[in-house]
Amino acid sequence: MKTQPPDDLPIYRILTGKDDASFCHRVSEALALGYQLYGSPAMTFNGTDTIVAQALVWGA
Repeated sequence: MKTQPPDDLPIYRILTGKDDASFCHRVSEALALGYQLYGSPAMTFNGTDTIVAQALVWGA
């Protein structure tokens, strides 16, 4: 495993967005790069859409 994330990405990331396939793909891509999930996802409703957040860490 690489010791640093690629493309100058940070060691800790939090992805947020509308709860849809695009968000799931973004999380999946981060996992494929070598990130690991950190904690449980968070969800809220903004009156129109469900918004989700997922923290990720590199090489935990």
